[in-house]
Amino acid sequence: MKAWSPDPSGLPPATARVAVTPGAAEMIRRLRGEHGPLMFHQSGGCCDGSSPMCFPVGDFLTGDSDQLLGEIDAGTPEPIEVWMSKEQFAYWRHTHLTIDLVPGRGAGFSLEGPTGFRFLIRSRLLTEDERAALDLSEAPAVGAQPNPLGQRGG
Repeated sequence: MKAWSPDPSGLPPATARVAVTPGAAEMIRRLRGEHGPLMFHQSGGCCDGSSPMCFPVGDFLTGDSDQLLGEIDAGTPEPIEVWMSKEQFAYWRHTHLTIDLVPGRGAGFSLEGPTGFRFLIRSRLLTEDERAALDLSEAPAVGAQPNPLGQRGG
């Protein structure tokens, strides 16, 4: 098994974009035991209430439109990747996200749904030092962008 760091960017742990609370880590270990390796995708959809969605690795396919935020160490044999759509990330890029667990019904597609608990994102703004370490000096373009060459996509 290869070694890994909590943040795949190689930045110091204080600069990681994502974290997990002990209660959420405990649920992740339980779900890992039942479903195998896991991953999260931070939903931005209306029906999911912007919830962090937990899936078995391979059940939710990520692609060019998704951004890997980082990996969390929940005490599982492998790190847990946390993803978000790039368009949503453009708005959330200045925040640190912590996956927490609270009582309540989880989202219909997330693995914790039937447990009586749900994952919840708690966020805070990145500090100036974290922003500098992550090089957030230039804001990315969000939404539809003009095509300066007038070419059609294809």
